[in-house]
Amino acid sequence: MALLELRNLSKSFGGLQVLEDLSLQVEEGEILGLIGPNGAGKTTVLNVISGIYKPDGGEILMDGSPIAGLAPHQVTARGIARTFQTLRLFINMSVIDNVVSAGYGQMRSNLAQIIFRTPAFRREEAEMRARAEDLLGFFGERITGYRLDQPAYSLSYANRRRLEIARALMTSPRLLLLDEPAAGMNPAETQEVTQLIGRLREEGGYTILFIEHDMGVVADISDRVMALDHGRVISEGHYDDVVADPAVIEAYLGTGGVARK
Repeated sequence: MALLELRNLSKSFGGLQVLEDLSLQVEEGEILGLIGPNGAGKTTVLNVISGIYKPDGGEILMDGSPIAGLAPHQVTARGIARTFQTLRLFINMSVIDNVVSAGYGQMRSNLAQIIFRTPAFRREEAEMRARAEDLLGFFGERITGYRLDQPAYSLSYANRRRLEIARALMTSPRLLLLDEPAAGMNPAETQEVTQLIGRLREEGGYTILFIEHDMGVVADISDRVMALDHGRVISEGHYDDVVADPAVIEAYLGTGGVARK
């Protein structure tokens, strides 16, 4: 059984059909790359999975249980976390507090304990901070050490990307949804984030569904690639086969070929 399964998913906005009879599976431990031209519906797929949009039809199953139509916090509780194409950090909060903030939904303390900052709450909060520091340590010295108490706005763009992923990990997900994790990065930063995604699977054990326009990233880390156009799957398989598919070439360029790594 697949960890995540979408069955005949549809979504429209007014008269615009964004997803049409879309089905896909993500296996446990897999890295699945989702590609397609602008407007193909890629981000809408993540928005529907994560509960930001409610699908018009179809099913979404996480580990065999239906999650379509659940609120985002309920989807997170089922083991799915995501990042966004446009960063959504709390830029005036410290690096460590950005990550800790994602853990409050999992706290055992009740509202009264939180308000009065009881010893039990303070112990749990200290445990969360220690866990957040461990997670940030996974990303190296760029967002640890003296940077822990610095505001998020003081970080470089690439390090903000790392911080957003760290915050997603704080929710203890099984599945990570990454929306263009290499967007806006220079070649060296792109290579680093590519390696990071690989480490998230190999060392962290996360299953990953990601959107990316940089074909070099897609080629390097995807076990499988799925191409969308107009909300439909037009090709699926190994990277080399997908980018050579005439339907994919036409979707991107009309004629010619998709540049390979």
